[in-house]
Amino acid sequence: MEKKVNISTDAVIEVEQVTSTVSLNMKLFRRQNGFSLDELSKRSGVSKGMLVEIEKGNANPSIATLCRAAKALGVSVADFVGVASSVPVKVVPLENAPILWRGPLGGSATLLVGTNGPDEIELWRWTLFPGEVHESPGHSPGTLELLNIETGSLTFRLGDTEQTVEAGSSVLAQTESPHAYINNGNEELRFVMSVAEFYRPRARTSV
Repeated sequence: MEKKVNISTDAVIEVEQVTSTVSLNMKLFRRQNGFSLDELSKRSGVSKGMLVEIEKGNANPSIATLCRAAKALGVSVADFVGVASSVPVKVVPLENAPILWRGPLGGSATLLVGTNGPDEIELWRWTLFPGEVHESPGHSPGTLELLNIETGSLTFRLGDTEQTVEAGSSVLAQTESPHAYINNGNEELRFVMSVAEFYRPRARTSV
């Protein structure tokens, strides 16, 4: 018997809110940079057609698409979705944290909070149900991801290698290569993840 996933009205409203916020902010950041849609497409590698649909509020872009556009504009994904902060303290209530990915079986990726770009540090909460997979392209050189598995078992794929990480264990990974989070287990997988991605060259220190 095929398992059906019901999409609640709240989830639809949530997607619409995120889509609207991204649409407004992408137009704002693009104009602040003085970029045409053609220029942003060239710099980001995102098709002009997709950028047009995002700015119209007709598209729900993937996390990878948001990352590429943010990098080209010198901002962070957190800037796009309105949970970035440059002040000493910013509290983001859970109900204001956007869900930027939904799995086919009900899994989700929520961006809890993050810094302003272009350098960015983000805090995420992930849920994957048995059989769900999220694949990600490689990030900028030197990008680090730190994960702590709360429940279930994570199969973490980085390039051509896979490792199984059980609940309670943590991961530090340099994610320049394509990678994936996979739930090959029989129970719900939950983990928190911090991503540190830096675009500006870091000064070398002499010994």
